Amino acid sequence: MTNPSPWRATVLTLFPEMFPGPLGVSLAGRALASELWQIEARDIRASAIDRHRSVDDTPAGGGPGMVLRADVLAAAIDAAEVGPERPRLLMSPRGRPLTQARVMELAQGPGPLIVCGRFEGIDQRVIDGRGLEEVSIGDYVLSGGEIAALALIDACVRLLPGVMGKEASGTEESFSDGLLEYPQYTRPQLFEGVPIPEILTSGDHAKVAAWRRAQSEALTAARRPDLWAQIPAKTPIRAGRQKTPKNKTDG
Repeated sequence: MTNPSPWRATVLTLFPEMFPGPLGVSLAGRALASELWQIEARDIRASAIDRHRSVDDTPAGGGPGMVLRADVLAAAIDAAEVGPERPRLLMSPRGRPLTQARVMELAQGPGPLIVCGRFEGIDQRVIDGRGLEEVSIGDYVLSGGEIAALALIDACVRLLPGVMGKEASGTEESFSDGLLEYPQYTRPQLFEGVPIPEILTSGDHAKVAAWRRAQSEALTAARRPDLWAQIPAKTPIRAGRQKTPKNKTDG
């Protein structure tokens, strides 16, 4: 049965041919084909106002590069006719870091409008005038916002009902409870002389759960002290006593 109001991503870009891209395969692709979600890629250049279809101009005050024009981008946003209930996002390295908590909020809503910038950025008056929320996927600079938009959409789509095979898959992974995910193992039992940790094959679910929690705490404290500092009411650092088993397959 088709969802009458599927989650929808509307993307404004100079390169609409980049979508759905990798979102058209695997879990996201099957869900897209099943109409569990929708994507619309709109060409910003379609809102250009001159015969050359110009979308950018030199930055006011001088400097290198070009800036997306306010009038063109504003017209593209308006033409998308996105209602106030849908978030308006701008993928930008100066935005707030995207977190799993924010992804969950976006996945539970109707779906966002996502603006993909290019060149040196976009006119600040559009950000202010159209209420764009700047979002970053990391402290680095990409050629444009399209790859960042793909990452954000993928993170949301996998949380939509019916997309993932097991609902538990979405809750027992990195960041779902503020911690990094514990190490995973599967067959063969012995790989290059390293066995699967014995506790994982013990059949004792309580001990397995405790081991996994301790491993998550240890990894978070070691690799992401910024996240570890935000975990409330931590036990006396089990992370210091528990060590991840040496495994040649772990990076």
